Amino acid sequence: MKKQKYIIAKYDRGKAILEQLTGVAEKDPKTDYAAFAPTIELFLKEHLFADIFERDILTYAERELVTVSVLASIGGVEPMLKSHLAICLNVGLSEEQLQQFIIIIKSTVGKKEAIVAQKIFDEVLANRKDKLYLKI
Repeated sequence: MKKQKYIIAKYDRGKAILEQLTGVAEKDPKTDYAAFAPTIELFLKEHLFADIFERDILTYAERELVTVSVLASIGGVEPMLKSHLAICLNVGLSEEQLQQFIIIIKSTVGKKEAIVAQKIFDEVLANRKDKLYLKI
């Protein structure tokens, strides 16, 4: 079974994983960083998403919690934190679980970082609710 996954190119496997995480199908032509730095885009798809995310050491949800904790800790990366909090919801973590996680960030990382994480999470939730209304 493992040999079979290598039939599909690493780039395509990485692209599929990223689409699964974000819940958004990728479009062509490339925009943003993918257009500006195609080598980085290739590296992210092939190495990060195909090589690393395909491993079953951590679940997608566990990986996202690690990522959110790091982003909240270092600060100044609110757009990335917003994306990863949204991905947390896409991979099955509930609003309640993420609220509890922000409480953990407060007690282990700091109050300031938790306030920022909560603000960003509130934006993610508001954005999701707005999209739900648009589908009706």
